Order: sequence, then structure tokens, then C-alpha cells
Amino acid sequence: MPPVTALLSSPRTDALTARGRDFLGTRHAILCGAMSWVSERHLVAAISNAGGFGVIACGAMTPELLDAEIAATRTMTSKPFGVNLITMHPQLLDLIAVCAKHRVGHVVLAGGIPPKGSLEAIKDFDAKALVFAPTLALAKKLLRSGADALVIEGSEAGGHIGPVATSVLAQEFLPHLAEDHVVFVAGGIGRGEMIAAYLEMGACGVQLGTRFAAARESIAHPAFKAAFFSANARDAVASVQIDPRLPVIPVRALKNAGTEEFTAKQREVAQALDQGQVDMHEAQLEIEKFWAGALRRAVIEGDVENGSVMAGQSVGMVRAEEPVAEIIASLIGECEASLSGN
Repeated sequence: MPPVTALLSSPRTDALTARGRDFLGTRHAILCGAMSWVSERHLVAAISNAGGFGVIACGAMTPELLDAEIAATRTMTSKPFGVNLITMHPQLLDLIAVCAKHRVGHVVLAGGIPPKGSLEAIKDFDAKALVFAPTLALAKKLLRSGADALVIEGSEAGGHIGPVATSVLAQEFLPHLAEDHVVFVAGGIGRGEMIAAYLEMGACGVQLGTRFAAARESIAHPAFKAAFFSANARDAVASVQIDPRLPVIPVRALKNAGTEEFTAKQREVAQALDQGQVDMHEAQLEIEKFWAGALRRAVIEGDVENGSVMAGQSVGMVRAEEPVAEIIASLIGECEASLSGN
């Protein structure tokens, strides 16, 4: 029997996502958000094999670990997939070199403004660079500087977030960028009707993370997935910044004891900053290391009380463990029905 996605007839959706699908080289213009410890070879390959676009979350990986992860993913899918790199990673250019070695077609730069030389390094091996931007002015600047596509991600998303809602960002960005650029929308998307709305506004495709985190192919611990199934939108809260001198990017996760632990971690790092034990860059990296460890405790070890259960506000729409192909099929089906006026 052919894959579920091969059976889909979605002419209206296909027409509106033509540029996005061509850019990604996929059947559907649906990217998976990069989720550390979750977006690894199994989930990435499953999404790509189902017609979407899987993205490896490099996170705090060393170049050696990323090298192995890309190679392992290639054994599981022949379809296109990308790699997400954190711009503040101290070995960013080495990680880009690993992507070049494997001829990765798409590199996503996340977590801040791409440092000097990073976009050029990606273009040197003819890969496509995707970036995030919190403001329209910065988005235009990055696209002029060589970025090939933009992801608009609002505060409803899980993990690291900005302060503005996806719906507002879409209204602000798309009228100015959609005609001439490839733009994907992310944050709070849990159903196909929402995808349809953004496509009609000019988006070329969408990115989802939360919906895929609890997929059958996700290696996340059963307790991590169970936390998703029992949660609702208001359970996914953004972390609080306690010291304005320490620029901590808010993170959205399910509220638990780990949320309080992060507050204590901020105080610890702020004190080290005061005492000159670390500089601002080191302080930010210390926070990122905290999140990587806390997320691992939740995703891999199943400690959903003390770990970080990162989830977007769409978590209330995740009610059961489903195969990736069925998730994509339902999203496309809902999107097509909405565009058809059904």
C-alpha cells in the first residue's frame, strides 16, 4: 500500500505552497521545528519520508556528534532534510563545515542574528539558508544579506520564543515580504485550518514542532508524551526574566518544578556576572547549557516534573500518539477542506 501522503489530493494547498515545496524539495511545505533531543534521526527521517521536511536540531552538539547524526539520518531517508544550528554556538563555523561535508541542502540559523561569515559559509557549498527575525526591519536586512528564506515564529511556539504573537507577526511581515521571498510561518499551529489562513495571507508553508514532538516516531520518553496529552494551552507558560541585565530569551514549556529551578539558575548566573566570573556571552551559554540538560531530563529520562517539557500553546490539540504520516495527512486534509470552503 502506498504511503498515506501519496493518496492525498490537495490542489488548492499545492498551488499556494508551490514556492515553499520547490524551495524545500518536498511533497508538502511543512517543516518540523528543531527540538533538541527530539528532532533527531528517527523523527527527522519519518517526517521527510512522509513528504514533509525534517530538521535535525543540533543544539549543543559537537561537530563530531552532528557529523554522526547527519550520517545516521541519511541511512534512514533519501528525502531532503535540513540542520538547525544555534547562532551562539562557539563552534558554529565548524558545524557549518560538517553540513558542507555532507552536502546538506538547507541550514537553519536560529537563536539570534547570524554572526559574520556564517551566511557566506553556507552559501559557499550552495546550501539554502533559513533565518528567523523578530522585526520586519531585521528580516529585510537578513534577506538582503543572503538569507534565502524566513521563518516567522510567534510567542505561541514552544522552546525559545519572542514577545509577539504569530498572528500579529504574519500580518506585519507577509504583506511586505511574501511576494518576493519564501516565508514560512510558525508558532501555535495545530490544525490545517490555521495553515490555510496563513497560506492565504501569502506564506509559502509552515513549521510545526509541538504536534510532532509526541508522534509515534519521536524517541521522547512515554512520560514526556503523556504530559502533552494531558496538558492544555494555558499549561504552556513562558519563562520569566528576573534580571534585566541578563538577556535571557524566554522559553515556553509546561509549568512544573523545573520552571522554578530555572528562576534559581538565573539568579546564580546573574551573581556570577556581577562578580566578574563570566562575561555576557558566557552567561548566555550557561543558560543554554541549563536548558539542554533540563530538556534531556524530560525527553530522554522522562523526568517531567524537574526537567523542561518544552511545548507550544498548541499542546492542547495533541491528544494521542500518532504516526507522522497521519499527522501530515490530517493537516493537509484540513487545510484543503478549508481552502475549498468545506
